Amino acid sequence: MKLAVGPILYLWERGAALDFYSALCDEPVDIVYLGEVVCGKRRVLQRGDWPMVARALEDAGKEVVYSTLALIEAESELATMARIVDGSDGRFEANDMAVVQYAAGRPFVAGPHLNIYNDATLQLMASLGARRWVAPVELPLATIAALGASRPASLEIEVFAYGRLPLAFSARCFTARSHDRPKDDCGFICGDYPDGVTLYSREGQPFLTLNGIQTQSAAVQNLVGEVEALRAAGVDILRLSPQSRDFPAVIRAFRAALATRDATATFPAASLPGGYCDGYLRGEAGIDHAG
Repeated sequence: MKLAVGPILYLWERGAALDFYSALCDEPVDIVYLGEVVCGKRRVLQRGDWPMVARALEDAGKEVVYSTLALIEAESELATMARIVDGSDGRFEANDMAVVQYAAGRPFVAGPHLNIYNDATLQLMASLGARRWVAPVELPLATIAALGASRPASLEIEVFAYGRLPLAFSARCFTARSHDRPKDDCGFICGDYPDGVTLYSREGQPFLTLNGIQTQSAAVQNLVGEVEALRAAGVDILRLSPQSRDFPAVIRAFRAALATRDATATFPAASLPGGYCDGYLRGEAGIDHAG
């Protein structure tokens, strides 16, 4: 089973992002996803930065995949998507059906934001060129295993194993609105929140996270204790979503779990409000945590 690092979902300043990818060169991960998934306005890393980052990661033995936006709203975003797809040599992740349509049968990764919930849709994506399927975060393991049993032999399965769960996207920017700023004049206020803005219930419990136009869980999904169940279900790759704190320790704990089949005792404590969750995997409320 391989470890993948998903795209950075937050707006980090350029130096922090470059340092993050430089450090990944020495971490025990197999695949790294690059690019912007949440907001087409975010361009901390420029066009010339991405090839430089990709070369460094590839020289370190990592597979590089270029991710695309999950909600394409403008002609400029379509043009950016086309440039990414055309320049990726078939190493791109489609998160919007516009990408699948544009790619016209080229090999691609079917990202977690495509609505693939049944065998017919998965088979269709495979016929259109999907070589890897990242399961939607709310799918229970029983469904993932059933779809995995009937998948084409060449199709890999990837599961979102660590990170705040991506739940929804909107045309509105919630982070800007929380500061009484319009979306078109946001001042990139989301850059002040390297792990998003945590929302609390009236009872003071962490509930959701605002990340620009994206809504996430407040709790961090952590499936390190389910590694063997995921392996038995036919999962090939575990995705770890970047966070600004303790991420190298998270990577090493998952690598140890894959190697020793038990690393839960040494897993770092949750550093973000909300703690850990894993309910979706069992077909329960996503916020639940078996631990």
